Formats: sequence, C-alpha cells, structure tokens
Amino acid sequence: MKNVLKLENVTMQFGGVVAVDNLNMDVNEGEIVALIGPNGAGKTTAFNVITGVYAPSNGRVCFNERCIVRNHPTGKMKKTYKGEHPAMYTAQLAPEETLEDEALKAWKQEQKERDEYAFSDHILAPTPDKITALGMARTFQNIRLWKSQTVFDNVLIAKHLRRTSNLFTAALHLNGKEEARQRSEVLELLKLVGLEDVKDELATSLPYGKQRRLEIARALATDPTLLLLDEPAAGMNPQETLELTHFIGEIRRNFNMTILLIEHHMDLVMDIADRIYVLDFGKLIAQGTPEEIQSNERVIDAYLGVVEDAED
Repeated sequence: MKNVLKLENVTMQFGGVVAVDNLNMDVNEGEIVALIGPNGAGKTTAFNVITGVYAPSNGRVCFNERCIVRNHPTGKMKKTYKGEHPAMYTAQLAPEETLEDEALKAWKQEQKERDEYAFSDHILAPTPDKITALGMARTFQNIRLWKSQTVFDNVLIAKHLRRTSNLFTAALHLNGKEEARQRSEVLELLKLVGLEDVKDELATSLPYGKQRRLEIARALATDPTLLLLDEPAAGMNPQETLELTHFIGEIRRNFNMTILLIEHHMDLVMDIADRIYVLDFGKLIAQGTPEEIQSNERVIDAYLGVVEDAED
C-alpha cells in the first residue's frame, strides 16, 4: 500500500511549550485516518506543520514518499529544545553506540535510504501555497469562505491554482479555453457535492452545514490527493453531523481520496475512520482501529471518558 503522508519525529515547540512532541504518523493511500485528543492536545498544530503554516522545531514530513518538510533546532532553539533526537536532521547525526566499520557503513546506508538529506543540515520549509500545489488541501476549524463571493466563485478561485495562463495571456483573452474548462469543472464539482442549486448565492447566505460542504468543495477544487479536514463537524447539529459523515464517505469513493481529519464527534470518527491516532499534551498515546481505540484504557482515561461525560 502506497504511503501518502508520513510524519517522522515531528516536534513543535513554542518557547518553552512543546505543543507536539516527537509525533510519528502514517497515512496510506485510500485511508480515512483520524487524529483525536482533548482540546490543546496539539492536533491543529500538527496540521499546521503538515501544511506549512509552521516549520517544525524538529522532524520531517513526507508526502507521496517525498520529503517536503525538514527541520532541526537552530538559533535559540538549540539551547531551549526539549524534544527528542535534536541531532537527527543535522550533519552531527551519529549512531547511539560505537559500531565497527562494516556495521557503521551499513548504518549510514540505512540512514541515507530513510532520509535523502541525512548527515546534512538541509532545511525544507515550503509555504502553504507550495504544499497545496503538490496536491494537499485542507479546511479549517473556523469556516474561511470569501464572504462577498458566490458559491460558484469561491470554488472557481480555488481552481485557479491549476491554471496555466498568466496576466499577459489573460489580458489578450488567450485563456478562454482554459477558463471555460475550469468553469465547467466547477459546475460538475458542485453537482457532485450537492451545491449546484445554490451556485449563484453568496457563500455566507448558506446554512451552516452547506457552508462546511462548500469549504470542502473549495479544497477539492485544487485537485488534491490528500484532504485534511480540521473539525469539519464543529458547530453542527446531530442531523448535519450524520449528513457530513455520509458526505465524507462519498468524497473518498467519488474522488478516490485519502483523508486525514481532526474531530471531536466520536460517532463520526468511529463510523468512518480506518485508523485513529490519539494525542494528549502533544504526545501520541495510542494508535489503532476504532475498536482498539474504544477499548484502550489510556485513551478512555485521557479523552473518551471526558467526551462521553460531556455528551451525557
């Protein structure tokens, strides 16, 4: 099974606060993977590292088996860093124990196979737009639609990420075929997500559930292979949450999409996730299938018991 997303020893430290602590995680092609945990566990921070909003204090992110984010403690962070493996992504990388020549040679080869930039201080810190262009799209905890634009235009603007025309060709009206094709693709996408009938309405005039659906449609318009959803059911009533659960399943089927989501609605998570990672105070405390997570005592103590009490 092809690996789509890999986090390796990712740590995100703000001053003296470690928000994400040595996180290792994998998402494989076609999966729906959930990242859960209490408020403040570091879930959205992890999303921000993956999508280039933050450069991690340490660690690597690989997308479609290619390293896209890589960093190590630098500057003041060298002295204040509290995480693990501070030298792993630097030229100072060395084995934890003394090795004989052949064993050392084999170890170095293994490190180079794991990380093409091993034994160097090489840093990769692309901006969010560059990561989106690679094929990764996300939604946000708080809906971020263009309020003065129609439903159609919200999605069309996202489509422009893939355009080949420029200011010169647009000024001379040489981009007509591409613009027509993209407008047609937007209409087809709106049909698939059930928003064709409101395409000419202002985005902010839609009911809350449809605004969420529009935000997801806008992300899909960038033609991603990986879709990250940050609390897509936030603020929804039970009926809207149920509809969203079905909608996310349809996205996977209709678009052959791989999905990573953060969510507090456990019914939604347990219904659609293939695997679940659980964070608590920035640390990974469990991973497994929904059945394994539901029966994990540490997860129940740290999170699920709190959620169930809040829902009662």
